[in-house]
Amino acid sequence: MVGKVSERVLLREGLERTDNGMKQTSWPDVIPINQKNYYTDYMKRDDQILSLRLQNEAARDRLVQTAKDRDRFLSNNANGEVPLPLVDEQADDVPTPSADYQDPSKIIVIHPGSQNLRIGLASDALPKTVPMTLATKFPQTEAEMNEALPRRKFEAPSIDEEYGEEWAKKYQKMCNDLKVDMRANKRKVLPTSKELVVNYNRRTEPEVIPQHNDPLQIDWTDISKLEDPNSAASCFIGHQALRVPDDSDPKFKLWWPLQHGWLNEDDYTTQEHLYDDFETLLDRAIRQELGITRTSQWRQYSCVFVIPDLYDKKYVEQVLLSCLSWFEFKRVSFIQESMAATFGAGYTQACVVDVGAQKTSITCVEDGLVLEDSRINLKYGGYDVTETFLKMMLYDNFPYQDINLRRRYDFLLAEELKIKHCTLSQADISVQLYSFHLRAPNQPTRKYQFKTYDEVILSPMGFYTPEIFDNSAKLRGRRKLIDRSYNAYDVEVPDDPTSAAQLAILAHIQPSVMASTTNGHAGGPPPDVSTPSKEKSQPFNFLSRADLNGTPATSNAPSPAPEGANTPVPGPYIFGGLKDAGSPAPSNRNGGTPGPANGPNSNPLAQLPGSMFADSSFPQPRQSAKSVAQERDAVLPVAPLDIAIMTSIQNAAKGDEKKVRDLLGSIMVIGGGAKTPQFAPFLEDRLKALRPDLFDRILVSRSARDMDEQVVVWKGASVFAKLPTNDSWITGHEFERLGSRVIYHKVLWNY
Repeated sequence: MVGKVSERVLLREGLERTDNGMKQTSWPDVIPINQKNYYTDYMKRDDQILSLRLQNEAARDRLVQTAKDRDRFLSNNANGEVPLPLVDEQADDVPTPSADYQDPSKIIVIHPGSQNLRIGLASDALPKTVPMTLATKFPQTEAEMNEALPRRKFEAPSIDEEYGEEWAKKYQKMCNDLKVDMRANKRKVLPTSKELVVNYNRRTEPEVIPQHNDPLQIDWTDISKLEDPNSAASCFIGHQALRVPDDSDPKFKLWWPLQHGWLNEDDYTTQEHLYDDFETLLDRAIRQELGITRTSQWRQYSCVFVIPDLYDKKYVEQVLLSCLSWFEFKRVSFIQESMAATFGAGYTQACVVDVGAQKTSITCVEDGLVLEDSRINLKYGGYDVTETFLKMMLYDNFPYQDINLRRRYDFLLAEELKIKHCTLSQADISVQLYSFHLRAPNQPTRKYQFKTYDEVILSPMGFYTPEIFDNSAKLRGRRKLIDRSYNAYDVEVPDDPTSAAQLAILAHIQPSVMASTTNGHAGGPPPDVSTPSKEKSQPFNFLSRADLNGTPATSNAPSPAPEGANTPVPGPYIFGGLKDAGSPAPSNRNGGTPGPANGPNSNPLAQLPGSMFADSSFPQPRQSAKSVAQERDAVLPVAPLDIAIMTSIQNAAKGDEKKVRDLLGSIMVIGGGAKTPQFAPFLEDRLKALRPDLFDRILVSRSARDMDEQVVVWKGASVFAKLPTNDSWITGHEFERLGSRVIYHKVLWNY
């Protein structure tokens, strides 16, 4: 054993120590934790969350105040009598009013839409309706800046080329299909009805009515009454904006902050301008319609704001910022449209079909909560019916050929014509003679007479054949100003809410959306790989739902007919289903979402990208979550209304046939677009044709108590605002500390 070597020997051998004994780094040594045994309670207790801690503190303060009031009563009572414990004897199911319970007359309920704004106090019976537009001074009007609507080529040599040969073929096909259907229903169809309408409309001339003979003149907005003519922020809103003359001096332009159910990024150039117009419109509506003119009064009011079922988080966060910073409301609460509709109608379970002006939303609600996978948002509504109705009338030589929906008085005229004449009742389809008065500013009134035939029913039937609508510009400008919301911990992962039913609709239009969703990082599992097989004779059949669980079960549905059979057995309808309860994407198995125009022998998996990697030994190509979201945003969600309803119900039920029957028996149609005569019975017949096995269980109804379909959502929000206990209120103190993160802890659904 070698002993200790002296420093002299080390120096001679060149092994002397040259360092000073200091550590190589000043960073402290961190001992790694034991991965097998560690625990933390961070953000796992209620007292660590500000919102919940404030609620507990308020409850504790309420108990302390109650005890103080009781002691004060006993000390002031000469006889020493103990008051009856009325509060303690209340039943457990009776809600106790919270300490911050507020008078309904101090709560403002706001429901904005693409075309109309519903606003009022929670104590009001009905809301005030304000067109969702404002007019500001601008060098050009909206009619001068944009092409005429309906879109047409004015210099085209023929009527087919003027409106497009493809659209003309679709229109002619709808006319022929209607004739066949009416003959099948034993209704009289004259072969020359169309020619009678076309020839009469071609020959008719307008009748000029002097101003003194027109008792129903329109009072146009006097632009000299503008609050501050020298300010660029001065504007008219609502009905006053729509009544501003198109030939005014100076000129005014209409701005619509919401279009197609989301913020209108197409018409605006900056994000600040868009948000300012949205806030200005709400500001003027509160001042003019509710009479709350002083800003200092707003701090005494609370606000219940209605948001869409499939919302953008950026929109919700901006609304919260505006309500608590701009308006300085006392507190704010959010409620989804379908949830508010069930509150207003008094339903506990329903499939809510909200047909608005420019969007149609379908959502299943159960026990006051929205079923997330059932949410569908389609980008068409009553405005598309108006535009298509005029397009069909112009195709049939409508006497007022210069009509343009970009002009304000033409827009109001078109809405009036649609409300008066459009119907879904075949009993009313015949050659009819009508008249209307065209009232334009600084022009004499002109009276037109015209005839209609099948245009009045074919235009609202566009809900079931949406390709007849003009969908060319609905995605224009999307994400131009406002980016999507991203996860706070992974900035590359979008976190806007998604729905399996909405993905099924998108996959029906573009099948690659389903493949990229299941293969990418969007939370979906890899697609099922099965032996390729032939599709059934009817692509929209319900097949056995054995893919919903691991144990194969016997299906209650009739077996599909063999291929080549003359009369296929109609089975239950499916459009897009879930592979399992947690999958956000529709299943790729047969019976799921079909691709367009697949042959009878084609395989759905063969249509998807990367289908050559059918063997599990080859990895599927993966896309980033951001690219998947971009691909979904590039697809316009448009599908027939009856198919969309079946898709929503199927994704809500997740294979439970009892729930399917219950939801099909409680379909409620609301919204201004659903006010078309015979809308609900026509939809019911379409659904019964898709599910003949449940013919006697399907029921489509209007809202309860024959309430106006347009105000059901607002009425439900006002009922929600008056609940004695409500933990969803967001105060300014919470927003100041947590910002938009407070929404996650406050809303009544999974944000």
